[in-house]
Amino acid sequence: MRTDDFRPSDNVEDDREASAARGGIRPGHLGIGTVVVVGLIGWYFGIDPSTLLNIAQMLSGGAPMQQTGQAPPVQAGTPTDATGRFVALVLGDTEDRWTEIFKASGRTYTPPKLRLFAGSEPGACGLAQSAMGPFYCPIDKRIYLDTSFFQDLQNKFGGCSNSNACKFSEAYVIAHEVGHHVQDELGILPKVTQAQRASGKTEANALQVKVELQADCLAGVWANRAQHKHPFLDPGDVDQALQTASAIGDDRLQKETRGYAIPDSFTHGTSAQRKRWFSTGFSRGEPAACDTFSAAAL
Repeated sequence: MRTDDFRPSDNVEDDREASAARGGIRPGHLGIGTVVVVGLIGWYFGIDPSTLLNIAQMLSGGAPMQQTGQAPPVQAGTPTDATGRFVALVLGDTEDRWTEIFKASGRTYTPPKLRLFAGSEPGACGLAQSAMGPFYCPIDKRIYLDTSFFQDLQNKFGGCSNSNACKFSEAYVIAHEVGHHVQDELGILPKVTQAQRASGKTEANALQVKVELQADCLAGVWANRAQHKHPFLDPGDVDQALQTASAIGDDRLQKETRGYAIPDSFTHGTSAQRKRWFSTGFSRGEPAACDTFSAAAL
């Protein structure tokens, strides 16, 4: 993957140094097995996983992080280190491509902020923690990303073979979270949230799967448009991203951690579904192809 023709975004908020100094929960403190178990307990009992992670952190001898309900003020700009600049370049190109797509349909695209942190970070959607992976917060229109997740793709999830091969996989992760912002801009997320509040857990999870698969598809749409604008993909990049999508499917993660899967608990889709919807977006290049809510089969 090449980023020579990408424009760096000015919407990256780099709080890595400050958040690392504040301390907080890191995957290495608790272990990925503990994090997965805590997440499953939270899902089963309907408890915020961040609360349970704080308890687990205290029991392991660490100090919990306080949730302030808002992200600390950080000036936005373009980081100068290699990882931060890569994030800014990918984010910048998503901004340009989605601005073009929205404009073609008579709409205006307002890009999100992307908050880089290390360990944990208070925010409008609660405490962001590296153990939870990247996520989009619709309350403050921010993507929260601890770039240690990129190492997890390679070392823990087996999503790519080496750091160079990981680049497009990392771009896919960023584009997926941007896809959630696109859903928010289109009014999809508020409607789904309202429907989930009126639903039982199984139905709410099924709706969340459709949200996540649509974000995978929208990531594919960005990749398609970027490739047509300025070919940036190297041979094998798309296959690598598909491998990453497969590596973080609900069924695979659950089978690897406990030996079996519980479909009713899925919130992101199976490995096959994630691969299929990213491929759909990449091959079609149109947001209209990403209607997971009306699809006869996922």
